Amino acid sequence: MADPTFQVIARRWRPRRFDELVGQEHIVRTLRNAITTKQLAHAYLFVGPRGTGKTTTARILAKSLNCTGGPKADFSLDDPVCLAIEQGNCMDVIEIDAASNRSIEDAKRIREECQFAPTSCPYKVFIIDEVHQLTKDAFNTLLKTLEEPPPWVKFILATTEADKVLPTITSRCQRLEFHPISEEVIAAQLQRIVKADGVQAEPAALTAIARLANGGMRDSQSILDQIISFSGKKIAEADVLSIYGLASAQQTGDLAKGIAQGDAKAVLALCDVFHAEGRDLMRVLADLQLLVRQAVLDAVRLGGTSKLLGSGLATEQLVRLLECLQTSESGIRHGLSPRANFEVTMLKAIEQSRSRSIDSLIKDIATAAAGLPREPGQKKIKGSVSTPVVEVAPAAPVVVPLPVASPTREEPMADTSVDSLVVDDESMMSAPPPDNGFAYNLPLESSKPAVESAKPAFPGDKDFDAAVGALPPALREKLKETLGAEFTALRSVSDNKLRRPS
Repeated sequence: MADPTFQVIARRWRPRRFDELVGQEHIVRTLRNAITTKQLAHAYLFVGPRGTGKTTTARILAKSLNCTGGPKADFSLDDPVCLAIEQGNCMDVIEIDAASNRSIEDAKRIREECQFAPTSCPYKVFIIDEVHQLTKDAFNTLLKTLEEPPPWVKFILATTEADKVLPTITSRCQRLEFHPISEEVIAAQLQRIVKADGVQAEPAALTAIARLANGGMRDSQSILDQIISFSGKKIAEADVLSIYGLASAQQTGDLAKGIAQGDAKAVLALCDVFHAEGRDLMRVLADLQLLVRQAVLDAVRLGGTSKLLGSGLATEQLVRLLECLQTSESGIRHGLSPRANFEVTMLKAIEQSRSRSIDSLIKDIATAAAGLPREPGQKKIKGSVSTPVVEVAPAAPVVVPLPVASPTREEPMADTSVDSLVVDDESMMSAPPPDNGFAYNLPLESSKPAVESAKPAFPGDKDFDAAVGALPPALREKLKETLGAEFTALRSVSDNKLRRPS
């Protein structure tokens, strides 16, 4: 037979004083100062997610107002009035569930009770939980009472959906925002609980419980109760992961690393593991987004690149990766095959993490060209009407042409030893030149017919070796250093695309 005196952790560890509230220090400071300076408002509106301490704080405030010798912020837990409030036996502290008492008749009853002075306490306190559930007529019935209540009445309204509370109600209250509690604070509180209860728990297990709670202390304590029922006095991370379908931090990190390095085989292998172990794919996606977000912030702090995911990625690549993960949530959640949609999302994420915008490529190439030293003894390079163009990898869409000179007029090379850099994309030809003075070769109308592109040449071909050999060594080295580019193929580009604007 179950012990009738047993209480769950969420009730046994419910804060009873301001000093015991965890993660809401700004709320505690506000209310303490209001009590100390005797500048208490007649109505408060507590707003915040579930399980963050709204109703608990309302009860503590009621104790502070009605304790012996009060109002005072520090009261004795053995005070008979405080004990009566905790047990729900105080006639002057009235808790109302607005979800089941939401009609205009219930609001009229509250308004009538406000006219009677408290029986044994200094204040009559009305705590209305989930106040957004009241009907519009009920709200309007309370308007006048909320604005000018009798001096012995205090209202404390609590809600998880502040947008559903009428603005006329909100304007008559002091609004206090309860924040989601951080995972570190929740894990530390859970550590104190298991230590006091004689339970051994791995720190990783408590961290996993804190992740599941989504900022709610009460949720974390309810989860801890369930884990203790499953594991007994020893809690391991594997127990938490198996019960709630979480992926471990190591698995999530390996998934992010595989995406950043473009290792599709490793990513799909992890997807198979998640399916075999029954992991919650939406939770895996959420944890992955948190890792990518941390990498984005790290890239911004470091000036444009982060290696938190195991491979250096630029800010724009990380942002596109994060957007890809966010836009795929609906398909995974509501799709006919969550597993297939998750795998497609991961493959798309790889593609986004490896691609780069054309603007950033031009900027990098221009920076590389501007930093080239002048080749000693080299004044100019002659070209032909159809000049070979060398493609670089892994930035596949970028092609780098050799410096071009007119077949009838030789032009001296610029100080950078590079006459021009062209991106093989028709849409790029109309892009405006960047501010650093690096110019594009825009196509001009010409009476001469365009030369058709020749068959691409590859390493080992005579034309390929000759074209690569004509490039300044410093340019080849700079491209490899800046973009990780290797020369893999070349092809001809028409004279119209390479001609300098007049």
